[in-house]
Amino acid sequence: MDKKMEKPDFLFEASWEVCNKVGGIYTVLSTRAKTLAEEYKDKLIFIGPDFIDDSKENPLFTESSADFSEWKKSFESNENLKIKIGRWNIPGNPLVILVDFKPLYESKNQIYGLMWERFQVDSLHGFGDYDDASMFAVAAGKVVESFYKYYLAEDKKVVFHAHEWMTGMAVLYLQSQVPAIATIFTTHATTVGRSIAANNKPLYDYLSEYNGDQMARELNIEAKHSVEKQTAHYVDCFTTVSEITSKECKELLERPTDTVLENGFENNFVPVGSAFNNRRREARNLMLSVANKLLGCDLKDDTLIVGTSGRYEFRNKGIDVFIDALNRLNYKDQLEQNVLAFIAVPSWVIGPREDLLQRLESNESYDTPLDKPMITHWIHDIDSDKTLQMMNHLNMKNSVNDKVKVIFVPCYLDGEDGIFNMEYYDFLIGQDISIYPSYYEPWGYTPLESIAFRVPTVTTNLAGFGSWVEDIRNHPVITDGVEVVERSDHNYDEAVNKISDILLNFSLTEKTTIYNIRRKAKTISKQALWDNFIKNYYEAYDIALKNAKSRLGN
Repeated sequence: MDKKMEKPDFLFEASWEVCNKVGGIYTVLSTRAKTLAEEYKDKLIFIGPDFIDDSKENPLFTESSADFSEWKKSFESNENLKIKIGRWNIPGNPLVILVDFKPLYESKNQIYGLMWERFQVDSLHGFGDYDDASMFAVAAGKVVESFYKYYLAEDKKVVFHAHEWMTGMAVLYLQSQVPAIATIFTTHATTVGRSIAANNKPLYDYLSEYNGDQMARELNIEAKHSVEKQTAHYVDCFTTVSEITSKECKELLERPTDTVLENGFENNFVPVGSAFNNRRREARNLMLSVANKLLGCDLKDDTLIVGTSGRYEFRNKGIDVFIDALNRLNYKDQLEQNVLAFIAVPSWVIGPREDLLQRLESNESYDTPLDKPMITHWIHDIDSDKTLQMMNHLNMKNSVNDKVKVIFVPCYLDGEDGIFNMEYYDFLIGQDISIYPSYYEPWGYTPLESIAFRVPTVTTNLAGFGSWVEDIRNHPVITDGVEVVERSDHNYDEAVNKISDILLNFSLTEKTTIYNIRRKAKTISKQALWDNFIKNYYEAYDIALKNAKSRLGN
């Protein structure tokens, strides 16, 4: 590390997703923890929300009565907030403090008043998850404040890193109460940018014309936008995860980022050798079995298995493009291979289909499909589901004569879904190719995870990951392991046709060539290991510490 760079003596990091596996930020934090823990040991502490009843266990957290027990008593007594101290059950086993933020609701109006007076954060129109996130953020700030005053001398260099608008108030609280602590704020996607895209408005062609405050009012996200914007303006180091989102921040938050923190990962969760082959074979067997029982057909192991996954943002994640491309593939005369596609995105699930479960428990073969042979679990409001509506609109019925069959898996693949009973990575490993045709994707972990498991992937230039691949590979195509398809505000049909053609050509590719493509995919993934990206975090710590000094007049 450059000797001229400032380095923190102590590092706190707060997120709603610490010990709470709900989205992509969990992957960022949990895979990076090992690399940071090797550098900072127990001078790295993560802070997350504690909303699990004491009678239940959080499998991601192991409580310890030994760590900081005297301070814990002092904090709980003075702040009237309960905390749990322990270890995050991930590689690196970093220290974690989980805080029960609910008692702060009694002071909610006072907190919002102070945030308005000191930092111009407008909470007047907050609703939904805004209150929970804000109370957690302030609670996290109180934890850090108390710990700092109890254990750390003023000459210690301390950095606090907050993720997403949900923890913005923690940054602002600390700047008010403990100004000596240097602060970093990472927005993983601007609330306004994501909402513009999700509401079918053109984001990219008109980005320079949008006013973030005005759009926040129009899209009814004023409170979230306000805390995000004000945190970005007051923080010592403002960051995001890709150059694409950096441009978005400059326009919509009116604050350029100080540096970009790309999302890496650790590949220690990827099996090797015979274990890899066994897991892949088991996954394929199960995926084909579920499909055959649901569809009443006999798909063999030579079926091309295609997948997409992620948060259920129908347009932003390109689920519409995925479905359309598969529909057009089904009508291509050159297609010889059977194609089985899975859309694994969590919806408002009721539970596994009993009729499918009965078939899976039977050794019989079936030649008739179940009712609605496009979905594995029942969901609420099934008639208004966008995925099923689009398939119905395109007359995609998974008929016996269809070469391409598409199945919607609307649940979290956590090993307990009732049908597959496998975790997401065990599902991913069975695929032959994955497609992530995102319209809005600040980074894009899913294609990166895909190639880590040697599954070639298609992403777009509007995904941060896709843009990064284009930087390290000139015009990458699927034979390189990753293909980056161009998407814009106005080229939907072009993107659909391109992906349909990629799938057709991939289905016609020789097995030996496929093997080489899979190997190349793995090679690209290694360039995104945290070992390569962590230097950007050290740069952010340096920026934050130096700007904090300047802010304090030192």
